[in-house]
Amino acid sequence: MKRQTEEDGKNRWLGALAIILAIAFWQFVAEFVIRDSFILPSPVDVLAAFIGLLGDGTLLLDIQASLVHFAIGLGMALLVGIPLGIMMGWNRRLDAFLDPLIELLRPIPPLAWIPFAIIWFGLTASAAGFIIFIGAVFPVIINTYSGFRGVPRVFVEAAKMLGCTKNLHLIRYIAFPAALPSVASGIRIATGVGWMCLVAAELFGVSNYGLGQKLWFFYNLHQMDSVVVYMIILGLIGLAFDMIFRYYVDRYFLRWRTGEVA
Repeated sequence: MKRQTEEDGKNRWLGALAIILAIAFWQFVAEFVIRDSFILPSPVDVLAAFIGLLGDGTLLLDIQASLVHFAIGLGMALLVGIPLGIMMGWNRRLDAFLDPLIELLRPIPPLAWIPFAIIWFGLTASAAGFIIFIGAVFPVIINTYSGFRGVPRVFVEAAKMLGCTKNLHLIRYIAFPAALPSVASGIRIATGVGWMCLVAAELFGVSNYGLGQKLWFFYNLHQMDSVVVYMIILGLIGLAFDMIFRYYVDRYFLRWRTGEVA
């Protein structure tokens, strides 16, 4: 265990070193090769822009707006996608009924729904949330469905022999725990897809506020240092979502995979 901890620490240092070297290379290229802050602003320019945006409160307001949009869209995707995936994975008739409709809608790019999002909801948080919902709901449905389809039949039969005969109890105590790794993978994929859809939706005018909206706004002003600030913030928030989700799921829901019981 101690050896594993030391190895993890060394790997973290290697990751930090890679980031430092990338920033140094970026600074060198921007300062001595490109020499044009419009084409490639240097890290120093980006840091100055970040301090300015943070000082006037613009950045914090946009982060707050984007998080609200994201929470609306992903929350609705989970509320719709998980129950729908469970029902389709558990009931073959319902699967046969709904599968053609889902397979028809799934290939449509989320951005194709932007005109209707604006017509139905206006330039509001709900419009941005709707685009995120469209992008995130299908990975949740498909992975939940696959997880329930993959539950070993012997688990279900054994539970029935022990007196667990109701469908609701079988789903809650047998099928859902067995399918949880697949469900968690679907949520993780949906989180990434939803975050990308958020940026695109804001970029194309679904909302008056947000990280994507301001990224395009500063591009029109030719303030590329501020554009890079928003790009980096988008990447950091997306990374934070993924790390927090993986830690929480592995720590509290999938501990059995590592042999931990307490």
